[in-house]
Amino acid sequence: MPVAGAVIAIQPTDIIQVKAFLSAFPEVEIHGTDDRGNIVAVFDTATSEGMEQLIKALGKHERILHVGLTYLNMEDALSDPEEAP
Repeated sequence: MPVAGAVIAIQPTDIIQVKAFLSAFPEVEIHGTDDRGNIVAVFDTATSEGMEQLIKALGKHERILHVGLTYLNMEDALSDPEEAP
């Protein structure tokens, strides 16, 4: 089960709309925000493909400027034979 830490960059004025958008994703847990438009979040998906799809979906939102991973742990996925390439 991949787990990632991320900083999601937005315009500070878009915080309410983006937090509402992110709350629709059960894989996303918001841990904090700042007044410069950064949202600190953790992504927890069942598969590495799910992680990739989640990041792409978030990045397509018109109010999200950038989704930057700061941490990625895929140990469980790498030890799962179904996740092997």
